[in-house]
Amino acid sequence: MTRHDPFNHLRLILARKRRKMTAIQVAEAAGLSRVHLSRIENGQSEPTVETVEALAKATRYPVEFFFVQETCELPAEAVSFRSLKRTSVREREAARAAGEIGVDVGQWLSKEFNLPEPVLPDMGYEPNPAAAARGLRQAWGLGEKPIASMIALLEAKGVRVFSLAEETLNVDAFSFWQDGVPYVFLNTMKTAEHGVMDAAHELGHLILHAGGNTLHGRDVEREANAFASSFLMPSEDLRGRIPPSPSVHLLLKLKERWRVSAMALAYRVHGLGLLTDWQYRSMCIDLTQRGYRTGEPGGTDRDKSRVWKQVLDHLWREGKTKETIARALHLPVDEIEKLTFGLAAEPVRPARGQQLRVIK
Repeated sequence: MTRHDPFNHLRLILARKRRKMTAIQVAEAAGLSRVHLSRIENGQSEPTVETVEALAKATRYPVEFFFVQETCELPAEAVSFRSLKRTSVREREAARAAGEIGVDVGQWLSKEFNLPEPVLPDMGYEPNPAAAARGLRQAWGLGEKPIASMIALLEAKGVRVFSLAEETLNVDAFSFWQDGVPYVFLNTMKTAEHGVMDAAHELGHLILHAGGNTLHGRDVEREANAFASSFLMPSEDLRGRIPPSPSVHLLLKLKERWRVSAMALAYRVHGLGLLTDWQYRSMCIDLTQRGYRTGEPGGTDRDKSRVWKQVLDHLWREGKTKETIARALHLPVDEIEKLTFGLAAEPVRPARGQQLRVIK
């Protein structure tokens, strides 16, 4: 990329959407007319150097960002949102833009580091999500044991996992395949338990719906939810520890084993027939009164990204920082921080003698 390359109007649209700005807001901030900005965004007008600098200032993106020729454009259907009613157009566009930037970062990672190759089988042929969950556990040699960290598991299986610091609870998570590589984006504003379930939910989408084995709308989400519940809480492991008609106290004690929310565990226990409908309703009321409907009192530790920890440790040992990644990709530093679970926002101090096995 050089300044001699043509201005990429798609990058301007990407930056605007990422900042949750309307075209009118960008035009006003850059001192342009709405018509002039529209012509630039449509590729009908080549902006002057002064105009590009004004656009860069308005969107808080480096000038060089707008001259990068490769742009990953995710189709709207590639990114699904759990609740379209609660998610505004700007929130959806900003999250999708984060996905497009995440692909750029993921491709840079693949070039600079020897990351695990994707090993996600297509499980869309299974008769139901529970069977797919059992099949995937068998394929990965997990048995019935609980998952210690969903993010670490996904990364080990070749999934590129990024965080979404969207400052809104309306965006849960999303996933997609790009050039044969699976990506997952998780909202860090959610509770740690919600993050675990979201990660499993998106894994369900990746293995169930990647090859066109999809239903429509809510059915797809129900499939992913059912997969996540079965994958995180295997029936045999759960039945071996929870008797019929368990108390709320027992569920609150045992939920730490599977690192899920109290509500998710109650739902799973009910689905396995260990709670009657009446008992399940009573338990949900009890949990709501205890604050488990909107939060997770005394929750589990949040999953960490091992890949990003290793990458940042390696860069630190070479005297490099998050700014190194930002400059390499012509991105604002805050975008790197938002995508890396906050790990890039703090100084990295690796342990002495620590080895980074992902580096080429």
